[in-house]
Amino acid sequence: MTLTLHEPAPAEAPPAAPGERRKPARSGSPVLRVLTYCALAALAVAVVYPLCWMALSGLKTNGEIFSDPWGLPAHPDWGTYADAWHQGVLGYLLNSALVTAASVLAVVLISAWAAYGLTRLAIPYSQPALLLVLGAMMLSPTVALVPLTQLLQALHIYDTYWALIVLYTAFKVPFTTFLIRAYLLGQPVEVEEAALIDGASRWQAFWRIVVPMARPILVSAALLQALFSWNEYAFALVFITDDHLKTLPVGLADLAGRLNSDWPMLFAGLTIAALPMIVIFLVAQRHFVRGLSEGFGK
Repeated sequence: MTLTLHEPAPAEAPPAAPGERRKPARSGSPVLRVLTYCALAALAVAVVYPLCWMALSGLKTNGEIFSDPWGLPAHPDWGTYADAWHQGVLGYLLNSALVTAASVLAVVLISAWAAYGLTRLAIPYSQPALLLVLGAMMLSPTVALVPLTQLLQALHIYDTYWALIVLYTAFKVPFTTFLIRAYLLGQPVEVEEAALIDGASRWQAFWRIVVPMARPILVSAALLQALFSWNEYAFALVFITDDHLKTLPVGLADLAGRLNSDWPMLFAGLTIAALPMIVIFLVAQRHFVRGLSEGFGK
């Protein structure tokens, strides 16, 4: 008589109670996780430290900036930020906010409608239209400065807000359309078809179904456009000559020339200029990351 020994089967984890979320099993060795956390911490320091250094430099004096550039201010002077605010940063900030908001709204609306048509409607020659959109992404804006100047002067919008709004919109619609189209290709169409069968129009289906479903990619597109419009320099320098209409990049460059080596006030102005974009990205980072990962992944 032969006895056969069988190894006991590994005990299965007890089923989770109703309403209880089971914790995902961790993968990888502890050493690898520690190295990953250290690398992420170093990356965070590399990104955050320059911003903190710039903000603290606005609280120093010229002597402290050159004698101890990496140290903390001995006597923080918050009046430097107030002086920079009244030296023209407020006007530049308002101009940038107006141009950025208008271009973001125009780009998102136009690109969303174009992407919806390319993915949901049977448009004749839709593929050549898509290739035309992709081809427009290859056009460098700086090579067209001279003809654009003549065009804006002929349209009587040279040296106005409209010059920047129209150009920022025209040069970013192709990329944003391509981005939103890639996202919509992965979204189900059954809900839209059900709404159309129930009597909804294309306009209603777009606003009530497509826009809520595409919110992450729309937020990502809006943030990318806002970042571009907020920091764009070449167009703002060439097509705006009125001091009262200049945006932050050009205005801060002029401010640096007027201050004549007043570095604390310049750093204060740079900090004020960077703060709005930082706040917006922190508020919308969840939708931004999700929209880009799902849009570029198609």
